[in-house]
Amino acid sequence: MKLICIGRNYADHIKELSNDRPADPVVFIKPDSAVLPKEQAFYIPEFTREVHYEVEVLVKIKKVGKHIDTRFAHKYYDEIGLGIDFTARDLQAELKEKGLPWEKAKGFDGAAVIGKWLPKNQFEDLEQLNFDLSKNGEVVQQGNTSDMLWSVDELISYTSHYFTLKKGDIIFTGTPAGVGKVSPNDYLSGKLEGTELFRINIK
Repeated sequence: MKLICIGRNYADHIKELSNDRPADPVVFIKPDSAVLPKEQAFYIPEFTREVHYEVEVLVKIKKVGKHIDTRFAHKYYDEIGLGIDFTARDLQAELKEKGLPWEKAKGFDGAAVIGKWLPKNQFEDLEQLNFDLSKNGEVVQQGNTSDMLWSVDELISYTSHYFTLKKGDIIFTGTPAGVGKVSPNDYLSGKLEGTELFRINIK
């Protein structure tokens, strides 16, 4: 199982981090060891002082695919979820300044929260999904999949031209504006169309 992550897929998030709007999806990989075990708290690593939450809609690939046409991409997933791409922002900034890869800032142990999965057929329109993240009971991020620069099906098609997609692979589709720092004793909860899919304590 691999985690394929998309950066800069929401215009407002691009602006808040002062990034350039990309001509193509920004893609990076998290290892499977980055997945935070179910029911486990997230422990802030000792190598960073600024871990940011980034809530994202997730899709789970259900069969092998390569060079998938966008119009057939819907056949490669049945489940929609919600998760967090934890980012060591200070370390990422340092790496970016040096022109180095981001993996240490994005792929560390526990950096990928994967919530409960829901069947996609319970939603009328996958391009109109509301989702949000709350920190200590206050909503800090809100998004709608209609604001994505590239839709889920477009992302599946695009990434499949570089990586063979396999059953169990998960695509993190990008985060909206509102990312921010976590501190010990915070708790985070994520909802998709009003249904809570994860709750995480920060240590």
